[in-house]
Amino acid sequence: MKIAVTGSSGLIGSHLVAELRREGHDVLSLVRRPVRQPGEVQWDPAAGRLDPTDLTGIDAAVNLAGPGIGDHRWTADYRRQVRDARVRATSLLSNVLAELDPLPGVLLSGSAVGFYGDRGDQAVTETDPAGGGFLAEVCVEWERATTAAKDAGIRVCTLRSGVVLSRAGGALAKQLPLFRLGLGGPLGSGRQYQSWISLTDEIAAIRHLLTADVAGPVNLTAPNPLRQKDFARALGTATRRPAVFPAPGFAVKLALGDFATEGVLAGQKVLPQVLAASGFSFRTPEIHGALADALRD
Repeated sequence: MKIAVTGSSGLIGSHLVAELRREGHDVLSLVRRPVRQPGEVQWDPAAGRLDPTDLTGIDAAVNLAGPGIGDHRWTADYRRQVRDARVRATSLLSNVLAELDPLPGVLLSGSAVGFYGDRGDQAVTETDPAGGGFLAEVCVEWERATTAAKDAGIRVCTLRSGVVLSRAGGALAKQLPLFRLGLGGPLGSGRQYQSWISLTDEIAAIRHLLTADVAGPVNLTAPNPLRQKDFARALGTATRRPAVFPAPGFAVKLALGDFATEGVLAGQKVLPQVLAASGFSFRTPEIHGALADALRD
């Protein structure tokens, strides 16, 4: 297959591109900087620039563009960057794909479990509505930006990813230094549910959805979400360190600002109903195996 990928320099995108190329696929990486090597296409989502001729003949597109939601404190400016970067990039790509002849078969476009907001102990699937809060609002707009591709007849899946476990980046990479020093522990009360997925399964699920007969939202989460205190205990076991130093909610909020309330302390018990029904088989469905996999990267 000939596959265009945005966000190819990020944690998920870089691993996905490498895996697709190992499998023999022809991958086009959409980059914002000047092109440096074959297989790259320059685009500028902020300026609305993407030449449709650069994507002629692609079979699929995977859209993972956007700055990290928890990379900075949520100032008004950074909130705007988080929202605008995702919506503009997705809208531009979606509109260009809709112009292609022939049309690509599928667009897999990023989203997140933040779509559901804080649901406490309630289990949610793809049929549940959006929750409240900034992250939910961003995800709703992010997913809506794929409308042009969908209306043109392209199969569209929006990928509602949980916390992707990798020592190379994301939430786990930020926690590891403290846990390796024996200073880790639950965040907040520890009772809030955390929905996660190993990087291995995240990449495998995206590859699966390139050809699976699935459209609409898809939760990319392991089938066994767990409470934050249990995640901390499992990470302590994986690092062979005690996990007995909880970070109180007020301390987490002081360190992370508004992101703490929606991104760390919110309860999200998200189940991968659509992915499971499509025949996908998780390689690391349990947290201990997933953490072992992540720390082996």
